[in-house]
Amino acid sequence: MHTGHIRRFERRRMRNTLALILVGGRGSRLEHLTLWRAKPAVPFGGKFRIIDFPLSNCINSGIRSISVLTQYKAHSLIGHIQRGWGFMRGEFGECVELLPAQQRVETSWYTGTADAVYQNLDIIRGHKAKYLLVLAGDHIYKMDYGQMIAFHAMHNADMTVGCIEVPIDRASAFGVMTVQEHGRVVRFQEKPAQPEPLPGRTDAALCSMGIYVFNAEFLYEQIIKDADTQHSSHDFGKDIIPSIIEKYHVVAFPFLDHESGKCAYWRDVGTVDAFWEANMELIGVTPELNLYDEDWPIWTYQAQLPPAKFVFDDEDRRGMAVDSTISGGCIVSGAIVRHSLLFSNVAVNSYSTITDSVILPDVKIGTHCKLHKVIIDKACVVPDGTVIGFDHAEDARRFHVTPAGVVLVTPEMLGQPIHHVR
Repeated sequence: MHTGHIRRFERRRMRNTLALILVGGRGSRLEHLTLWRAKPAVPFGGKFRIIDFPLSNCINSGIRSISVLTQYKAHSLIGHIQRGWGFMRGEFGECVELLPAQQRVETSWYTGTADAVYQNLDIIRGHKAKYLLVLAGDHIYKMDYGQMIAFHAMHNADMTVGCIEVPIDRASAFGVMTVQEHGRVVRFQEKPAQPEPLPGRTDAALCSMGIYVFNAEFLYEQIIKDADTQHSSHDFGKDIIPSIIEKYHVVAFPFLDHESGKCAYWRDVGTVDAFWEANMELIGVTPELNLYDEDWPIWTYQAQLPPAKFVFDDEDRRGMAVDSTISGGCIVSGAIVRHSLLFSNVAVNSYSTITDSVILPDVKIGTHCKLHKVIIDKACVVPDGTVIGFDHAEDARRFHVTPAGVVLVTPEMLGQPIHHVR
């Protein structure tokens, strides 16, 4: 087939795909970071929110029909999508459609990922899609979904599961798959206590990324069947996949870096430690996640802010940042920032020192502060002379200290009430 015909065929396939991004969960392992916002609304990477990554992957993959299924404390998430993702053209069939939990067919909220789809089945069917791409809204990665959908079509599959290798000691937090030749899934266990390793390996297991491609009509049948099944938890990983792998054709799509052939970058920032680590990775000279990639931009809403500014150059009062990422609107005034990431509109005042830290937007840090290995949540006002990160026993009396020694600080912990959009 001529290359031009192939490309037109691929474009048609993308136009016939509806992406469903599931963002309803609370993400309680992120502790106080999700006290007032859904996990996909948590800021990440200096200027983005987690939801921007699957949304950008859709746009860059050529998928322009997207439904975002929300539930838990979705106000800031909805506001972010409305402000930053309103450039789609409805007359061309493009949309980022928000589907809040409405109790359309049940009198309860979403009870699981599959139930979220079931309760919006009438709306989803109205898109008349041939393929449904089901995505989790809370992971950090860059992926061309077109390749996965082409893989699904080539294998004549009923369902395709995106998968990645995970170290065996971490695999119990994921759905673990066993595959045969040609990638057919023959066993699927959701968060097993003893994960089954890859054949011939003892160090890694093949795990689900929470990314699925379905033939649309097949998914409708299975979702309705699951809704009628007593004692089901109505979850893709726990119920749908295990119920279909014996009778239907389910295949695994390996998420690989096509240049190296190795596992591609993918992070589940589901804990405070993982969130801190993933942000800190971005500071490196050549991080695995390249946010400067012009061929695969990450889109977002951003306020119109002036450039970052560093002021004062006295011997004991020098505004400077070393091995750090500093976002727009920041002012480092006679303070030192080392190996840290400052989100938008952060002010650091004189004689303060910040090291190995992640400072979320709109934070004000007073004078003579010393902060080490901390995450400061959005809109905190850190008083003059505050010292955090040097005495974990003392820190734990006021803040949240993780197993890896990261200290999470929120406005509530500082006695500062929150009354604005998060």
